[in-house]
Amino acid sequence: MAHATEILIARAGIIDRIVARVATWKERYDQRVDYNATVRELSALSDNELWDLGLSRGSIRHVAKMATYGK
Repeated sequence: MAHATEILIARAGIIDRIVARVATWKERYDQRVDYNATVRELSALSDNELWDLGLSRGSIRHVAKMATYGK
């Protein structure tokens, strides 16, 4: 006895695309919030505290970018 299975691949509907787009926006927003918080917290440290961490004021944004986005 033979069984046939038909699999249909449907294109994503408009609702699926909207949901995916909103999820992407939320992820980017959350990353930006994390980036700003990291910059704010590192900027609040004294120069001596930054030096203890091996950082300078000029590297705060770079470190925050690496911590948040991995770039």
